[in-house]
Amino acid sequence: MAEHPANPANPANPVASTAEVRWRPAGRTRRSTRTLRVRTSALVTAALVLAVLIVPPLAQLDQQTVDLSARLRPPSWAHPFGTDDVGRDLLLRCVYGLRVSLLVGLVAALVATVTGTAVGAAAGALGGWTDRVVMRAVDTLSSIPHLLLGIFIVAMFRPGVWPVVVSVAVTHWLSTARIVRAEVLSLRGRPYVDAAVSGGASRWRVAVRHLVPGVLPQAGLAAVLMIPHAMWHESALSFLGLGLPAHQASLGSLVQSARGSLLAGDWWPTLFPGLLLIVPTLAIAGLAGAWRERLNPRRRSELTL
Repeated sequence: MAEHPANPANPANPVASTAEVRWRPAGRTRRSTRTLRVRTSALVTAALVLAVLIVPPLAQLDQQTVDLSARLRPPSWAHPFGTDDVGRDLLLRCVYGLRVSLLVGLVAALVATVTGTAVGAAAGALGGWTDRVVMRAVDTLSSIPHLLLGIFIVAMFRPGVWPVVVSVAVTHWLSTARIVRAEVLSLRGRPYVDAAVSGGASRWRVAVRHLVPGVLPQAGLAAVLMIPHAMWHESALSFLGLGLPAHQASLGSLVQSARGSLLAGDWWPTLFPGLLLIVPTLAIAGLAGAWRERLNPRRRSELTL
């Protein structure tokens, strides 16, 4: 008879599963990697939020100050991000642009999530012709490219932050409505919902007490994932000259104004605004990934084998 391998984790039980011994180190490595990713994402996100709150008051500088004698200077101790084509400090301009992008992302994600949750929950809870009409409307709006619809909405108003917020919110609630509707349809088949209906609970009571609380975690995850999407949408509009006014810093407008400098070999006016778009996206995606694993225990258990 073949001998079983010893269990190093439990000397009292010398018989151990070969698969368990093989997978335990890999599971620990994956858990430690995931923990490091989440901590790094949280630290980066906190640092960016603190930067937009602290740097402008501490700098005591005007982001619009023009100094043609200092135009297009490379990064240095005096100007860590260098200067732009009219001598303005690029670090301060990037911080102000990041502040606008985060504001647009947070507010637009909140408005879009509330709208999508209400529409998706109503469609899933009521069902019937209400569900069919609402989802056909969602499909119709989804067929229109978001950027084109956003340009049309922004063009009806004067340039500013709030038209951009409205544009992003109106074009981004559709995916949340689909997610919430699918989750509501899944919850409608649960035993406790059937028990509530059998007990005489009305549709409104079932929706408020059982269905809506069940979809809030998924809706929150959709809102978090929507923040970087909204930031890129705002930057695209500003890059096209349809977002904020010309005097107000935006990451998209900073990249757009630096195109000529990039062709001339000056890389820093384009690099740093671009990084401040990419880094928050990766950080928020890392936090959202951890949230998704908590919402799906089966997937989390598979990852920790």
